[in-house]
Amino acid sequence: MTNMEFAKRLQPLQSNVFADMDRAKAIALAAGREVIDLSLGSSDLPAEAHVIEAIAQSLYDRSTHGYLLFNGTLGFREAAANWYEQKFGIKVDPQTEVLPLIGSQEGTAHLPLAILNPGDFALLLDPGYPSHAGGVYLASGQIYPMPLQAENDFLPVFADIPAPVLAQSRMMVLSYPHNPTAAIAPLSFFQEAVSFCQQHNLVLVHDFPYVDLVFQETGESADSSPNPKSKIVRLSEAEVQNPKSLVPSILQADPEKSVSIEFFTLSKSYNMGGFRIGYAIGNAQLINALRQVKAAVDFNQYRGILNGAIAALTGPQVGVKSAVATFQQRRDAFITALHRIGWHVPTPQATMYIWAKLPSHWSQNSIEFCTQLVKQTGVAASPGAGFGKSGEGYVRFALVHEPFLLETAVGRIAQFLH
Repeated sequence: MTNMEFAKRLQPLQSNVFADMDRAKAIALAAGREVIDLSLGSSDLPAEAHVIEAIAQSLYDRSTHGYLLFNGTLGFREAAANWYEQKFGIKVDPQTEVLPLIGSQEGTAHLPLAILNPGDFALLLDPGYPSHAGGVYLASGQIYPMPLQAENDFLPVFADIPAPVLAQSRMMVLSYPHNPTAAIAPLSFFQEAVSFCQQHNLVLVHDFPYVDLVFQETGESADSSPNPKSKIVRLSEAEVQNPKSLVPSILQADPEKSVSIEFFTLSKSYNMGGFRIGYAIGNAQLINALRQVKAAVDFNQYRGILNGAIAALTGPQVGVKSAVATFQQRRDAFITALHRIGWHVPTPQATMYIWAKLPSHWSQNSIEFCTQLVKQTGVAASPGAGFGKSGEGYVRFALVHEPFLLETAVGRIAQFLH
């Protein structure tokens, strides 16, 4: 058989943190280990009954069985626009400023094809979500990683970006609450980002999957031991009633939508990860450009999935609040257990993750730590290096199991460390 030659753009895609850990988990399972998988941020909670019912009823409607083109998605686009307006108070045109997506990852991976010419730079968070980089590589772009450091609250420093890189840059990608660090960003930071992108003619992309997964702290932390790195904000009653104060939308800093586009998903808030449903809201020209790329690649999902998504966005939001409370309970249980074994980590205010700095003797080998951890104990986590160079020295745990299993995992981690 002759050797096939493939496009050079595939070379940076040969390694992926989730695929690498999937192989390590398979080896542990083959060796008879009982695996507790904390490596993947896939919610174990069920979608709400009224969402499932909307999808189920669609199956019996023959009109839902054909291709679904853009004009057929208007009902969903209106639901998304209304949801956004109610939450953030900014008017959105469902005809020109909303685009359905097969999960937000599809949108963030395809958007660089609409923005970048070969050799153009994209400014990405380091560490950051892997698909952000993957989309740039597929567009034959270059990546400038913006390092995120604990001393800067895991926010990038725009002044550190070299002028020659800025001159070749076309887009910046942000994502707060942040995966993997669980950091949040204030509105003042977004205002700075919008001003910077306007000044340098950059498209500003904000990936916003954890818009609802924010913990409202009204009492004491689950862990009473001193932890100087933990920055839990105590909220007033007004702020508890208005959680927007903690996690702003990028469009609150750019209400005219001059340079910005924001990506949403129903995977986290509504536990619909497997249904692959998301959407983009933002600048009409950016929405149209992404729509052109999407039209060349796919039609939309099955209409029944969109009907379920409409039910999620417009129906009772009790399930969202319940999911947030569940992940907050898990966070507290996991953090308390880690502190009990002497591993002190910050208490995150958002997401479903714990971003833990590795013990000193593992500080430069997060991949080896995670590989050996799952091999010896069955506990699977994600190495920080898999999210970018600045992620080295950390490990990410996903809170996707009940507190008892999380505490069991920590017990195994203690044995591994000691």
